[in-house]
Amino acid sequence: MVKVTVNGICREYEDGITYERLAQEHQQEYEHRIILAVADNKIKELHKKVDKDVTVAFQTLSDRVGHDTYVRSAVMLLIKAISDVAGSPGAGKVSVEFTIGQGLYCIPKGILAEKVTAADGEEEKQIDASFVAKVKERMRAMVEAGLPITKQAYPTDEAIALFEAQGMDDKVRLFRYRRGSYINVYCLDGYYDYNYGYMVPDTSYLPYFDLLPYKKGLLLMLPDRWEPETLEEFEPREKLFHTLDRSNNWGEQMGIETVADLNDKICEGNLAEMILVQEALQERRIAEIAGDIARRGNVKFVMIAGPSSSGKTTFSHRLSIQLKTHGLVPHPIAVDDYFVDRKNTPRDKDGNYNYECLEAIDVETFNSDMAALLAGERVEMPRFNFKTGLREYKGDYLQLGPDDILVIEGIHGLNDQLSHSLPLKSKYKIYISALTSLNVDDHNRIATTDGRLIRRMVRDARTRGASATHTLRMWASVRRGEEENIFPFQESADAMFNSALLYELAVLKQFAEPLLYSVGKDEPEYFEAKRLLKFLEYFLGVSSENLPNNSIVREFVGGSCFRV
Repeated sequence: MVKVTVNGICREYEDGITYERLAQEHQQEYEHRIILAVADNKIKELHKKVDKDVTVAFQTLSDRVGHDTYVRSAVMLLIKAISDVAGSPGAGKVSVEFTIGQGLYCIPKGILAEKVTAADGEEEKQIDASFVAKVKERMRAMVEAGLPITKQAYPTDEAIALFEAQGMDDKVRLFRYRRGSYINVYCLDGYYDYNYGYMVPDTSYLPYFDLLPYKKGLLLMLPDRWEPETLEEFEPREKLFHTLDRSNNWGEQMGIETVADLNDKICEGNLAEMILVQEALQERRIAEIAGDIARRGNVKFVMIAGPSSSGKTTFSHRLSIQLKTHGLVPHPIAVDDYFVDRKNTPRDKDGNYNYECLEAIDVETFNSDMAALLAGERVEMPRFNFKTGLREYKGDYLQLGPDDILVIEGIHGLNDQLSHSLPLKSKYKIYISALTSLNVDDHNRIATTDGRLIRRMVRDARTRGASATHTLRMWASVRRGEEENIFPFQESADAMFNSALLYELAVLKQFAEPLLYSVGKDEPEYFEAKRLLKFLEYFLGVSSENLPNNSIVREFVGGSCFRV
C-alpha cells in the first residue's frame, strides 16, 4: 500500500495505482480537466504509477505546463492523422511552422506537398480542402477511440534507427547533438515521434480542436489556456502571416530551418558570416520601412509598438538612422514618459499596479502635446521619474520643423485611442516582435514567447539585477497585458518588423542557463526553468563576440552602441 496526500487529505491506495486514477477521483475539485500530476514537486504524466508515499497536486488545461502538454499532444494527433490519410509517415511529411492567433500553421512537405497543393492561375498555392477534411475526420475518430499515447526510453542509436525508418531525417540530425544515452519516444497507434515535453495518456483528452485549410497549409485551431474548452473563430491576419512567411523564406535561403541546421553551421565554422547575413537582412527591411515613411511625405509620427523584449528600443534607433539618410530629423519619444503619477495608476485584480493598460497613460496630455507639436508650437517634454513615480519637467523643449519627425515607442502605439486627436495621415504605425522561424525539428516549433522570455530574463538580470525567478513569476501577467493591449491591433500596422535572429538562442544560451539553474526546486517557477533549460540543451552555444554593436541581440546581452 502507498499513502497519497492530495489537497491536505491522506489516503491509502494499492501499489501501482496510476496518477490518472487519482486524477479521476479528484477531477470534481478542479474547474478544468486534469492533464498532469505533480508528485513531491516532480511532474508526472498520468500514465505513470505511484511507487511510494507521496504528496500530489495536479496541473489542468488552464496551467501553463498543462496547456503546453495539450498543444503538444494535439500536434502529434494531427501528424498521425496526416500520416494515416497519406498512407505512411514518409508520405505524410508535414512541418509545424508558426501560430496565427490561436491557430498553428502547418505545411505539407515533399511528396505530400505536390499531391495536396496546387496553384490556380496566377494565384498562390492552396491546399486541397478535401484532404484537410479527411485529416480532420481521422483526428475525430482517434479522439473517439481514446487511443493510448505510450512512452518508452530508447538507446540513442535505436531511436535514430527508428526515425530513419519513418523518414524523419530532421530528428536523426538533431539527435547527433544529444548528450544523453537514451531518448524518450512516444507512440500513437504504431506511429513514433519525439516531443520535447510531456504528453496526455490517450487521445480522448484532445476533444477541443478544429482543422482548417489555409493558404498552402493547414491551421490547427486550439483553445488558449485562459479559456481551455473554447475555440475562437479564426480571423485571418494577412500582414502577420506574410511577415512570418517572409522570415521562413529567409531561413530556407540560408539553409537554416531547424536547430540541427544551426548547429551544423556552428560546427562548420560559418557562424560569423551567417550572423552578418542575418543582420544585413534586418537592416534591409529597416531601410525599406524608412523609405516608405519618407515617400509618404506627410508622416510626422512614427508609432512603434510590440510585446515585451521585441527589441523596440534598438529598432527605433536603427530606424532613426535610416530616416536621417532620407534627410529627415527624427526625435525619440517614449510613451512611458506620459505615465500618470504612480498613485493614480490603475491596479489589476491582484492589487498590483497595472502599467500596461491604456489608463496608466495620461492620454489627454499626450494628445495635447502631440497636437501642439504638429501645429508647429514649442512644447516642454516630460520625463517620467520611475524612482519617485512622478512626471517631471526639466526644460526639455521641442519644436518641429519641416523635416522633423517623431519616433514614438510604446505598448499602445498601434491603438488609435492613444493618439485620437492626431490625423491618420500624419501617423505611420509599426508592429515589431521576435517571430522566430526556427524549429527544433519539423514537428516541434519554437514558441515566439519562449524566445522573448529568454531575451527578457537575460536583460532583466543585466540591467536590473533581477533573478530568473522574478522574470518567470511576472511573465504570465506580461503576456495577459500583451493579449489585451497589443495583439488585437497588429493588423492595423502600416509595416511589420520581425526582430528575431536565427542565431540568437545559441548566443543567449550562455547568459540564460546560469540564471535558470539558480531557480530553486521549492519555487513555483522551477518547472518552467527546468523546461527552458531542457530546451536550450538542443543548441550549441556560441560567444557574443561576433555580434555587431548595433544588433538587436546587443540590447539584451550588452555591448550595444545605443543607450539600451
